[in-house]
Order: sequence, then C-alpha cells, then structure tokens
Amino acid sequence: MKPRKVLALGNFFASIHFFLVLYVMAPYLATFLPDEQTGLVISAGAVGTLLLFPFMPRIAAYLGAKRGALVVGSLLAVSLFVLAQQPSFWIAAFCLAFIAAASPFVQFFLDLLLESTDATSDETGRVRTAFNTAGNVALILAPLCIGYLLGETNEYWRVFLVGGLSLTPFIALFLIEPLPEQIRFERPKLLETCRCMLVDPDLRAAAVANAVLQIFYHLAPLYIPLYLHGTVGIPWSDLGWMFTVMLLPFVLVEYPAGYLADKYIGDKEMLIGGFVLIGISFGSLAFVTSTTPIALLLLALVGSRVGAAVVEAMVEGHFFRRVTAEDSNTVTVYRMSRPLAALIAPLSASILLFFTASYTVFFITSGIVLVVLGVLSAQYVKDIR
Repeated sequence: MKPRKVLALGNFFASIHFFLVLYVMAPYLATFLPDEQTGLVISAGAVGTLLLFPFMPRIAAYLGAKRGALVVGSLLAVSLFVLAQQPSFWIAAFCLAFIAAASPFVQFFLDLLLESTDATSDETGRVRTAFNTAGNVALILAPLCIGYLLGETNEYWRVFLVGGLSLTPFIALFLIEPLPEQIRFERPKLLETCRCMLVDPDLRAAAVANAVLQIFYHLAPLYIPLYLHGTVGIPWSDLGWMFTVMLLPFVLVEYPAGYLADKYIGDKEMLIGGFVLIGISFGSLAFVTSTTPIALLLLALVGSRVGAAVVEAMVEGHFFRRVTAEDSNTVTVYRMSRPLAALIAPLSASILLFFTASYTVFFITSGIVLVVLGVLSAQYVKDIR
C-alpha cells in the first residue's frame, strides 16, 4: 500500500477513538461533577501536553515518528479499556485527561510522516485535505456509533470499549506496513522558531487562525452535547444522527475547498467567510430550547461545521505549503495551538458558566469572540494566487 494511503487509513483509525470519546466526555464527567467543572479535567490534560510538546522534536528524533505513533496509540488503547471497566472518578478523570493530553502527539507524528512523502507545493492543499478527509469520515461515523451504543441510556462504558477496540487496526497497520522514515530533525529551538513565526506575518496569521479554530474545536464537542443532552433533554439516539448530519461538511467540503484555494480562490477570503459562519452559527445555539424545530437546530449545527471545514482546509493547506518534514520545530509550535486551546477553551467556559450560570451568555459570547479573532487573523494571510 502506498505511504499516503497508509497514513490516511491510519488517520481514520486514530481519529475514530478520539471522536467517540470527545462527544461523551463532558456528559460522562457530568455524572460526577457540575457542568461548569467538567472542562477542568480536559484543561488538566492540556497542561501535560503543553509541558511535553516542546520536547517532541527530540522524542521524534529518538523514537522515529512511526514508533512514536505506535507507543502513544497503545497507551491510548489501554486508557480506554480502563475506562470501560467503569472505574472510580479519580481513575476515570486521569484516563480522560491522558486521552486529551496524548491525542495531539499522534497527530504530530502523522504530520511528520505525511510531510516525508514529499508532496510538491502545488498539490499540498489536495494531499492535506485528502488526509484530513480520512479522519473526518471517522468524525461523522462516531456520533452514529454513539447513538447506537447509548440509545436512551447513559452507559458510557460501551463507548469507551469500542474506542479502545478501534485502535487495534491502527496499531496493526503501523506494525505491518512500511513507511518512509522522516527526514532528519532539527535540534529543538522552539523559542527561536516562535520568534521567526512572529516576525513572519503569513506564518503568524496561519498559526493564530489555527488557534482560533482549535478553540472552537474544544468548545463545540464538549458543550453542545452537554447542553443539548443534559439541559435541553435530547436523547443520544437522536443526537447521534443529528451530529452525523452536522459533521458531513467535513467530508463534503474540505477537499473541494482545498482545490478551489489551490486553483481559483484566495485563502484569505475563504477564511473570513468560514470564521463568520462559525461564530454566527455557534452563537445561535443560545436560542435553542426543547421546543425549537429540529430543522432550525440542524441548520445551526451544520452551518458551524461548514464554516469550520472551510477554515480547516484553508489553514492546513496554507501552513503546510510553507514547511517540510525537516521543519519539526515549526510543526511543533503550530500544533501546540491544539493543547493551548484545550487549556484555554474549557477553562474559559468553566469560568463563564460559573459566573453567569447561563448557556445563553456562553454561546453568544463565544460566537462573538470566534468571529472577531478569526477575521483579525485572516487579514494577515497572504494569498498564493
């Protein structure tokens, strides 16, 4: 099997376990904690990620990206099998924090392996979006699985068990299939890399835009299910298919968006439109109640993901046109936006919910912040056309 196909398939299996856990993480923690405290567990995991991420180039140089992905994948599988045993709160919280902390490392190793396949700059957008689409297929299948596994119940151990089993093909694939070894790694020079990115308006804009997108990614999957299931009272049997419809844009939109950006439309314009759509759609969830028509709820959910799919395609393609597999420090700094968002987003949400006790204020405020920060970052993106 060709390396890019191996990596796309690996991304599918590496993604499905995470998305299975992601959508039930906050509701599961809410069986132990008040809603406003659930995000603190994810934020605790993000602290661990941020502490370890600066050493990732050195770890990748020592282990190799393929072996590193295998080690992290195996540890994630063990954590999920422990959760499936319905442990005490502290063990469950530790496992969930570890899953939140370790998942970005898998993405980091896959990034380096994909860059080692030597995609030319004029096809980077298509290669990256094809790779992302494989993971997004897992993204839309995960809610269907959750709806089937949970139905009208809250038996979350079933989801954790299936999540652990889904990592078995990932581990087997990386054990069996040969992959190109990544090109030599730079010695860790993250402070210098940060300075270089800060003085390069284009790279800085891409990194900031990715950070804003990651904030959305660490708000929506946690607090939308928590609100719709815990407060509005929609059962998982309905949320499962609704979330699948919501996530279809990640499969249907990303590749065409990457192609259009490569050939016809500038990244900047599409980024601005994507961020505006994210913010308006996410903010509109403030007005959802138990009497809201399903069609209107789906419109808001799908709209937010159309915007996110466009932004993801633009940011990923734009950034990885500028770097290669040797730029492991640059990739490290770029990917640190994910754990940084995992720390900031749930922590900010917990503070906001604690002081306002209102999901209305939470969704409206978050929507405004996403639009403002996203549009500001997009202004500095340099179109390649």
